[in-house]
Amino acid sequence: MAGANIRLDGKTIAMTGAAGILGQGAVAAFLQAGARVCALDRSTEDLDKLGPDSDCLLKIATDVSDRASVRAAADRLHAAWGVADVLFNNAATKSENFFAPFEEFPLEDWNQVMAVNLTGAMLCAQAFGAPMAQRGRGAVVNTLSIYGIVAPDQRIYEGSEYLGRPINTPAIYSASKAGLWGLTQYLASYWGAQGVRVNAITPGGVFSGQNETFVRNYSQRVPLGRMATREDIVNGMLFLASDASSYLNGHNLVVDGGWTVW
Repeated sequence: MAGANIRLDGKTIAMTGAAGILGQGAVAAFLQAGARVCALDRSTEDLDKLGPDSDCLLKIATDVSDRASVRAAADRLHAAWGVADVLFNNAATKSENFFAPFEEFPLEDWNQVMAVNLTGAMLCAQAFGAPMAQRGRGAVVNTLSIYGIVAPDQRIYEGSEYLGRPINTPAIYSASKAGLWGLTQYLASYWGAQGVRVNAITPGGVFSGQNETFVRNYSQRVPLGRMATREDIVNGMLFLASDASSYLNGHNLVVDGGWTVW
């Protein structure tokens, strides 16, 4: 069970990308640990997978790339529960031509992904994080990727598929996640004196239906010899949301089974 020994009683957590693979697991774990969760995702239908609204779950359809949408979501949260204690910038997107070769990658797709993965985190930090700084306490956690701190090993994608289609990791993903790490460090310095901690979590590859070839190729590059489970990453998210990480600021918690030691 994820985070069985970590409690978040009395904390209000705002989370973008709440209906995604990691998001759904994190929301469930946060609720189980005693937190109230404001779940943000673009699709109302996807948010409904998290369950009905309750005293502990507030779902808001939000486009993180749109400033007005983000501000409206923050206003709803503040009116319902007050300023969040923790903001998780977890939203990420794939464009129509996400897997196109670098030499042919369309500018429109580049801008679309950057608008969600990086600019969206900035907009949410303004809307949800700034009130934390004004209050004098809070935490922001940004979800990065191993490919934001090291380059992809292109060899693992030979014969690899996900949901029946060939996959790779495009340059926009690496660039947007690397930029998010830069934003993390900046805000850790900018808001630290006001009691707001800003950290990042860097997941390694999480198994979610990749074909056998990919799983084998990927696992051979990991000292622990396997891909991550969702719970592996969620446990790290719980830690960064909790008071157990109260002296971490500007830190990148890399949960990758050792991938980045090589």
